[in-house]
Amino acid sequence: MNDLKKIALLTSGGDAPGMNAAVRAVVRASVYYNTEVFGIYEGYKGLIEGNIRQLSVRSVNNILGNGGTVLRSSRSPEFRTEEGRKKAYSELKSRGIDGLVVIGGDGSFAGAHIFSKEFGLQVAGIPATIDNDIAGTDYSIGYDTASNVVVSCIDKIRDTALSHNRLFFVEVMGRDTGFIALRSGIASGAICIMMPERKTSVEELVALLRKGYRNKKSSSIVVVAEGNENGGAYELAKSVREKYNDYETKVTILGHLQRGGDPTCFDRVIASEMGVGAVEGLLNGNSGFMTAYQCGKIHEEPLETSYTQKKQLNENLVKIAQILSI
Repeated sequence: MNDLKKIALLTSGGDAPGMNAAVRAVVRASVYYNTEVFGIYEGYKGLIEGNIRQLSVRSVNNILGNGGTVLRSSRSPEFRTEEGRKKAYSELKSRGIDGLVVIGGDGSFAGAHIFSKEFGLQVAGIPATIDNDIAGTDYSIGYDTASNVVVSCIDKIRDTALSHNRLFFVEVMGRDTGFIALRSGIASGAICIMMPERKTSVEELVALLRKGYRNKKSSSIVVVAEGNENGGAYELAKSVREKYNDYETKVTILGHLQRGGDPTCFDRVIASEMGVGAVEGLLNGNSGFMTAYQCGKIHEEPLETSYTQKKQLNENLVKIAQILSI
């Protein structure tokens, strides 16, 4: 262990279920290793404004199973500027803080990496985004919970779809990636999954629907990632109606409910592992890394991997989705 005495942590970007479990792990691991720990409220904006408080093990009581983030989050255009980062560093320096843990996504990590190189600050990242689009880690905190929320919703939608011979277009989050759509689509038995990474034309979708109808399929679910090239669920449903009307067509936008709710056991455990790993990495003298989950283990991955590389879909899952959709 090196002579790091004070660590601060913040949550940045969109909230994700399991962030609180990561906060709890960082705080308790820091105390376990006799290191003072400080919470930065409202992300980089709070860092610039000095909204920083010392935390103890009791500060994180009963947050393990809560969604959202007790530290709150925000976007900070000012942190993107050199002057803003100087203010942020001044706030840390005035308190003698020499280590920073950032819980967030690739944009948050890019800012943290620049910050670290400019001021020689030790920085560690913990990947947390329901989109699961961070390269270098199999899972990010929140992805499992969001996927389970989507599956639960689609199961309920299917009940009414079966009762009325309906075709439902269900739009899920994911920014410009299809990770939530792919996993939840397989788990909920979707006839088609529309993703930015896989180009599926309206004509191809209609052909699938016609085939399903001929095979006595009484209802169908199409899962649409919000970044799909054919537009969102409403636009796609309109295009399909113009070519195909054997089913009554309905649209459901799941929206931000995917970000809320109690984190799953899986998200709580990997958040705990990543939180402890981030503290131990900093205390071992490492910097500029994120705690990545790969093949069931936590290891340190360079921060720049998260924002310089594009994460690829699991091709085996893509194939499985096609096979099982008949």
